[in-house]
Amino acid sequence: MLAGVSTDYYIRLEQGRERRPSDQVLDALAQVLQLDAWATDHLHELARPKAIKRTTEGRTDRVSPTLERLMLGWRNTPAVVVNRRLDVLGGNSLGEALYEGLDHRDNLLRLTFLNPDARVFYRDWEKDAASKTAQLHTAAAADHDDPLLIELLAELSRESADFRRMWARHDVRAKTTDSVRFHHYLAGDLTLSYEAFTVNSCPDQDLFIFQAEPGSPSEQALTRLRSRVAIAG
Repeated sequence: MLAGVSTDYYIRLEQGRERRPSDQVLDALAQVLQLDAWATDHLHELARPKAIKRTTEGRTDRVSPTLERLMLGWRNTPAVVVNRRLDVLGGNSLGEALYEGLDHRDNLLRLTFLNPDARVFYRDWEKDAASKTAQLHTAAAADHDDPLLIELLAELSRESADFRRMWARHDVRAKTTDSVRFHHYLAGDLTLSYEAFTVNSCPDQDLFIFQAEPGSPSEQALTRLRSRVAIAG
């Protein structure tokens, strides 16, 4: 009633018998259900999924040489590149050092849910795990036929009760900016803010750039980590 549609129409919509709801209907439902902007976009994506054009296998899973050179020039700033599935495709030396020594660090979801040490590494594990799960929900709506994404979902659902719990909430969120509290086994505690940028030359990739508050203990911890990288190099 609040959305201005009949009960019969709404039932047909829920059951998948009504395949072409208008934007006006979707926006009305989103308003009544009090969905935020991310969830509203997700609703539109589910109603009218975009056709995914498959490219040459592995092409979207490689970081361009230009971006690699750019990241390598940032000696004081951790940076990593991930794809929709949160596979870590590359990063600079400080970005790699941030995740050094952790099992499953090649995929941030596997790291979070399948590595027990993640609960120490991510000091706000519940928050960060929920955020990454919401990102995966967003990716699944955009490319639900990706066989590697389906495989990842099956693995996480099979191996992690926490993932099953968070996935069932159907939260959606894209990463833009936030802060993360880490505990690094060498550098100690760090609170790093980050910005996420879509790589225009490969829209399936996101560049994450981390930084510490100037003059903070986290900046000192980052300096210790950078010194470790310099010695190792």
